Amino acid sequence: MAEITGIDKDSKDLKQTTIDIGDGAAIPTKKDVGLFTAWRIAFFGAIAIIVYLTLTKPDPYREIIAFVPDGILVTFQVTIEAILLALVIGLFTGLGRVSSSRIINGIASLYVEVIRGIPLLVQLFYIYYALGRLVHVPDITSAVIAMSICYGAYMGEIFRAGIQAISKGQMEAARSLGMTSSQTMYHVILPQAVKTILPPIGNEFVALLKDSSLVSILAVSDLLRRGREYAAWTFSYFETYTIIALIYLIITLFFSKLVSIMEERISVNK
Repeated sequence: MAEITGIDKDSKDLKQTTIDIGDGAAIPTKKDVGLFTAWRIAFFGAIAIIVYLTLTKPDPYREIIAFVPDGILVTFQVTIEAILLALVIGLFTGLGRVSSSRIINGIASLYVEVIRGIPLLVQLFYIYYALGRLVHVPDITSAVIAMSICYGAYMGEIFRAGIQAISKGQMEAARSLGMTSSQTMYHVILPQAVKTILPPIGNEFVALLKDSSLVSILAVSDLLRRGREYAAWTFSYFETYTIIALIYLIITLFFSKLVSIMEERISVNK
């Protein structure tokens, strides 16, 4: 996720504006009529196309649909396990990034810079093939480790931003009541930061779900891998990848809508 910072020159007071740019899915909201309409057209259109193809041309489209469900389950397995582990890594990284200890802060910052500077595909190859020469790691485990390490760096920056968004007065008030720094962070700061970071975490989940297609190169039988197997067996490349693309689109749009609903509920409860 990147940030673009600018200055509003038309205002009497110089006001800083921050624009967040993420690599996840576009989150549809009712305020953005164009995007919300596009989401409905894309989501229901993709479902309609799959239904139409399976009814009018059961061979091979119905066969493809019957061939890939286990791959969808593996895709969700890898995504959920990776995002949960990435959240744990991200929490400790975020705490390290705001730590007053130079050593801890330096280690966390170095981890973020190094991991974010290496493509996920390279990390997958490195853990599965390079480290595999020293220690054999199963394919799914390698995929989960690589993706969690990669996204843990991004999660760490999300946690850091969420923690720093809480007013310093909260920390000072808690310390004045006799709470230690760790108690204040656990009981006061983090519970408030969670509401702020939930939407971007949801967006990262959608991004990780899409990136999970990369694990097919490690012989993990995810959705894309199953599609490749069917295409190689039947030579129906166009039909197979059409269905695979539509399934990914439906899944991604579905979860992006869930993130949108979560954002709306959080904004109402603030």
